[in-house]
Amino acid sequence: MEENPTKRTVLDYDDIRNMWPFFNGKEKLVNRIFHLISMDKVNWLHEHNCDTPGEPFVEGLVRDLNISVRIDNEEILDSLPDGSFITVSNHPFGALDGILLIKIVASHYPKFRVMVNMFLNYISAMRPNFIPVDPLGSNDPKKKLVTMKGIREAIAQVRGGQPMGFFPAGAVSKITETLHIQDRKWQPTIIRLIQQLNVPVVPIYFHGHNSVFFNILGLIDWRLRTLRLPAEVFRKKGETIHVSIGKPIPVEELAKHKSIDDLGRFLKKSTYSMCKWK
Repeated sequence: MEENPTKRTVLDYDDIRNMWPFFNGKEKLVNRIFHLISMDKVNWLHEHNCDTPGEPFVEGLVRDLNISVRIDNEEILDSLPDGSFITVSNHPFGALDGILLIKIVASHYPKFRVMVNMFLNYISAMRPNFIPVDPLGSNDPKKKLVTMKGIREAIAQVRGGQPMGFFPAGAVSKITETLHIQDRKWQPTIIRLIQQLNVPVVPIYFHGHNSVFFNILGLIDWRLRTLRLPAEVFRKKGETIHVSIGKPIPVEELAKHKSIDDLGRFLKKSTYSMCKWK
């Protein structure tokens, strides 16, 4: 029997009542909430494409959403030296970033995988390209176990000569004190891992951001912002997303940045330097 069969929905009533016993016996209420936050649309998208897991699933999602991608310097992905490499990206949209990153890179390197928030592991048809971790660093033993397993998988991925993608912020971009929408500080745990892996790094920048409403919700409570994420995906329906790929940063250049904080600032600056590209 298949160890991790593809579930046809992302979240359903049984998932919710198992997470929160309050909803036990309240299936109609759960369905109304799903409709309110567009989770019913997410489930439809997943079921419509889940028979082809991995990169073909991602292609199906993008096609159903009628999203186009305009890519600067995609040819860089065809001219990388042999062996593994790492991508680092800003995180302005949420799940859509991971979907588009897989679409872009896995079309050149089918075994490409991305480290993601463990919640996204509910998108079971994307598991071939996902490595889940808990970016919040919870003390929950089960979440710690998932994170340690994810780090080991990421190391094995790169050591095995395959590419690996990171969103070092570990969370969706938010409004800063200067009223710009930008990633929070890139997390030292991820930067340390990148330093240890010691392979070339390709910065990839996603232009744009989620709605003003989404970011206002984030100022009130991060959980409200999280509930809004599915609707933000469908807000992008029919749009063209602009993505820029930067020149690979060789290991010799990475080695000049000895401290974790310095390397993190350098990689973030290298990625955000593309934000003015047109």
